[in-house]
Amino acid sequence: MSVLDHLVSRRRFLQATGVGGGAVAAGGVGHLLSFSAGGSHARADGPVGGGETQITKNVCHQCPARCGIDVYTTDGRVHAIYGDPGNPIANGRLCPKGHLGSYILYDPDRFKGPMKRTNPNKGRDEDPQFEAISWDEALGIVAERLNRLREQEESHRFALMYGRGWGASCAGLLGPFAKLYGTPNVIGHSSMCSDGSMVAKGLTDGNESYNAYDYRNTNYILNFGAGFLEAFRPYNYLMQVWGHMRTKSPKTRVTAVDVHMNPTLAAADRAVTIKPATDGAMALAIAHEMLVNGYWDRDFVGDFTDGANRFEAGTEIDPDDFEEVWTQGLIRWWNDELKDRTPEWAESITTVPAETIRRVAYEFGTTRPAMAIMERGPTSHSNGTYNGMAIHALNALAGTLFTEGGLFYQMDVPYGDGPADPDDYLDDYAGRMQERFDEGEIPRIDKLGTDRWPLARNMMQEVGPNHAAGEPYKLDTILFYLNNPIWTAPDATAWEEALKDVFIIDTSPFPGETARYADLILPDHTYLERLQDAPTYPFEGYPMTALRTPAVEPLYDTKVFGDILIEIGKRLDGPAGEYWQAVGDTENLLRHLAEGFRDHPGDNGVEDFESWKAKGVWYKKPYHWKQERGVFYEWVEDDGDYTHEMSAEEVADKLMPTPSGRFEFFSEKLQEHADFVASEFGIDHERAGLIQWVDPDHPGGGDLYFSTPKTALHAEGRGANIPHAIAHVQPVMGGRTTVYLEIHPRTARERGIRSGDRVRIVSDVGEIEAYARLFEGTRPDTVCLPMEHGHWAQGRWAEGRKPGHSGEVTVNQSDRISGLASYYTTKVRVERA
Repeated sequence: MSVLDHLVSRRRFLQATGVGGGAVAAGGVGHLLSFSAGGSHARADGPVGGGETQITKNVCHQCPARCGIDVYTTDGRVHAIYGDPGNPIANGRLCPKGHLGSYILYDPDRFKGPMKRTNPNKGRDEDPQFEAISWDEALGIVAERLNRLREQEESHRFALMYGRGWGASCAGLLGPFAKLYGTPNVIGHSSMCSDGSMVAKGLTDGNESYNAYDYRNTNYILNFGAGFLEAFRPYNYLMQVWGHMRTKSPKTRVTAVDVHMNPTLAAADRAVTIKPATDGAMALAIAHEMLVNGYWDRDFVGDFTDGANRFEAGTEIDPDDFEEVWTQGLIRWWNDELKDRTPEWAESITTVPAETIRRVAYEFGTTRPAMAIMERGPTSHSNGTYNGMAIHALNALAGTLFTEGGLFYQMDVPYGDGPADPDDYLDDYAGRMQERFDEGEIPRIDKLGTDRWPLARNMMQEVGPNHAAGEPYKLDTILFYLNNPIWTAPDATAWEEALKDVFIIDTSPFPGETARYADLILPDHTYLERLQDAPTYPFEGYPMTALRTPAVEPLYDTKVFGDILIEIGKRLDGPAGEYWQAVGDTENLLRHLAEGFRDHPGDNGVEDFESWKAKGVWYKKPYHWKQERGVFYEWVEDDGDYTHEMSAEEVADKLMPTPSGRFEFFSEKLQEHADFVASEFGIDHERAGLIQWVDPDHPGGGDLYFSTPKTALHAEGRGANIPHAIAHVQPVMGGRTTVYLEIHPRTARERGIRSGDRVRIVSDVGEIEAYARLFEGTRPDTVCLPMEHGHWAQGRWAEGRKPGHSGEVTVNQSDRISGLASYYTTKVRVERA
């Protein structure tokens, strides 16, 4: 194709999509069935502004990072998006996908208004035959169903399922809604995201949360499975800080551990390709080496009473010979586990050479400050929590918790009180139902908190299968928000059968897979049309919250999700309806929350709702605590410094809320569930709380590990219908029209597979097809397939693109402690198609 032909083709594409000017194309195309046929078809070009360009503060929604953005609007159309210079995460910059927000806004396949299903049959190939209805009718349908369930004392059969919730004005409304209505089933997606790392940290240092990091001042990063330069949070900021870390003096050295070569490993000082699910074994061997060679931080951990190092491989130690400071159980950990976890032992498990492990241990153990980071690479397996605990233990041994250049936890935002207190509107019915939930008479549909999942935080992947089996009961109605488990859940096709007999309410603006099964469409705004708060994910510790402000009036007849939920609430019978009347709407709620800034003005001058809206973000530095050489200090505002030396009780209350008030190498909380843990893992009862190696279980029936990593253009499903995104959603070895299955040349040769061949990926739960690309950077025992493609709904550019979706061959197995879905642990067969 010539350059001219390319430009002409691009011009036609822009005209067809409405991106190049004029109104967005209304209506769909043949293969979209009736998805674009219903709803009102308002103009997509918005109000004309006489050529004046306006800049609106908003927050990007392409990933969890929550980067502040400046949205440029001229003549009522968004034409550019840049990072907000006043936002500490963005600093005036954006990652590649951040600039694609206008394509989300002007997606021609968006729902145009509320609709109801007229075809009673449900299935992947069934046309819902949606019919446009008014908001009043749509909200009335929902309220009638919910009120009827309550009258029948079956309110627990209503579930609220949500994905990447944001702040008090959306996800924060779900808890009060469920409490006043009377259901335990508010179920987040965290068990299909990264609960493994959160639970591992909660069991060791008492904080069941993501870490905040002081990357700018660290001198060494040991990275286990976190896609630092692909998809770790906050991705935009990580790309910024990477340049600082790698050019400062001393340069931050990086060792990256993963199952295949990726951008992070390629840019690191040392790349380690490890056998899947064995990261914990490598971490244990590093800990062993740190102790044997005296690399541990004595100020934080403690020391032998006579100062002599008695850690010697295979030799037990008298606990009375060692005095711990801010840790608990080190000698027991050594005697019962670590003394035998040599680098040679780890090599037999991980295939990583013992000498490499020794070198990493030396570098990590002798560099200060240093941090060990992780995400679901090591934790997305049956032994994931133990893997995560072993990795996090390295931070304790290095004394890097709450230090400069170390890791800590995010402070809360000092919001004001809401318009009303939900407890003041709790009626007798809701109170009785709460008692039944608390006593276990009516469990959650995912069985969270039962003997099945006593330590998990959410178990969304269990909802579909449990409903299908009627265990513990059948659901009647599910409302989905930013959530599409019928596509994203492991063994996703099982959900297609499960959701055929439940009333589905989908609030997505897009015609995704869950919408194909929906009985009612209540479309949310896209993020450039929303008013919504966005407290930061863990970043640098100090409190921060951004505000999404609409850049344009809503293009279509949609509502922000917070207002959808509030309007349903207003239609509920009894005191619950009165509460939501008092809340009013999301803007009223946000104005009340912003009142908290009057007593806590931000560093940028934000002190109320209007200044928050103008600046786009409130934040207040510094982080309030730090640890130096084993002493904890708290920030004193009047002194402007860390002048308060904290007591052990204060540290336990504010920083390490474990049962012991210290970092626990032997977790007392986990030991409380020793019967469950010992039974599930086949280990001795007395060892349940110990950080240890347990063998992983790999289901699927195949001979190759199946890894499904995220890539830099991954936007949690929102980019699937954007041609600019899907053309570049690639692993290391990629093409322009598809995402390839990465397979090692030797592995391919043994199966008669050549580069570019169509192949079949098969497991015990299903099969999909893909195209192979030979790549020596992937382990011979592993194949890698990014998860972005394989949609059978979502819009004209998303549907029907190879490869198939990875979830269709991923077995629904979860870590028995954290409940994290084991996305990376299935074993598959690969053969020529």
